Amino acid sequence: MASVADLCTRISENIERVIVGKRTPIRLCLVCVLCEGHILLEDVPGVAKTMLARSLAISLGIDFRRVQCTPDLLPTDITGTSVFNQKTLDFEFRPGPIFTNILLADEINRATPRTQSALLQAMAERHVSIDGRTHELERPHLVIATQNPVEHEGTFPLPEAQLDRFFMRLSIGYPSFQAENDMILNLRNGHPIDTIGSVATPDELLEAQRMCRQIHVDDKVREYIIKLVQGTRDANNPDFIMGASPRATQCLYFACQATAALVGRDFVIPDDVKALCGPILAHRVLLNPEARLRGLTPGEAVRRLVETVPAPVRQGL
Repeated sequence: MASVADLCTRISENIERVIVGKRTPIRLCLVCVLCEGHILLEDVPGVAKTMLARSLAISLGIDFRRVQCTPDLLPTDITGTSVFNQKTLDFEFRPGPIFTNILLADEINRATPRTQSALLQAMAERHVSIDGRTHELERPHLVIATQNPVEHEGTFPLPEAQLDRFFMRLSIGYPSFQAENDMILNLRNGHPIDTIGSVATPDELLEAQRMCRQIHVDDKVREYIIKLVQGTRDANNPDFIMGASPRATQCLYFACQATAALVGRDFVIPDDVKALCGPILAHRVLLNPEARLRGLTPGEAVRRLVETVPAPVRQGL
């Protein structure tokens, strides 16, 4: 796993030249990349959500496109459409921005539900059906969507079916005093994103993704993952009215493998599971109205659940 850890270190250090003081969100993004999972960046404006997506694509040396979501954006503006060619007297397909390695859907909740649904097939199956024909998407393929959790006027909240297709929901957060000071100093002679380059190749990424699936997961740890996800569906738990789906179980399992590989381990430990439950499960559950009135958040409810489910321990300890 040393090669995977080395690759992730190179990418992380390159991104940190642009995004200062945010190592944890960057490493979680790398976990999503290793699992080829889609990312929902939910945070206030101006905290470098778009810069994170751009610097990730540049570091990986893969194609990147950006779509600014607005209420008048059409599904064909994302997937592409067939256009009649008067020279050949035939229709020819012109691919949309979804045909890329990393697609940034900026302010996704400003697009209409019809346009949001255009992303569902691509996110779940890595291909798009247009005019009765299926078009495969080039691997790796990743959708990074952003949304502002504070502003709700003129927005269309993502339905649970679409939220479930996002591997993780992440927040970057405001920088610390020192990080913000370093950021200003870095901007004196231009934006640092203009100075970074590729530190990896698509082939290296695909090989790292393959190697992550070889990480050993003990039977007890696998059962621990399943118990945690099923705990969100437990009728005796008053906090949840809808639990996480089986897709969440798969995501948590694969993310634990990627996390272990990222630090150079060839096995998963329970602490990997605990650290990933929030980003992977919180956006996939619905809370009881009474719990919401008490001020309970999905993230806090998941944290409470993790505290109640006993983690496996090595025999003899």
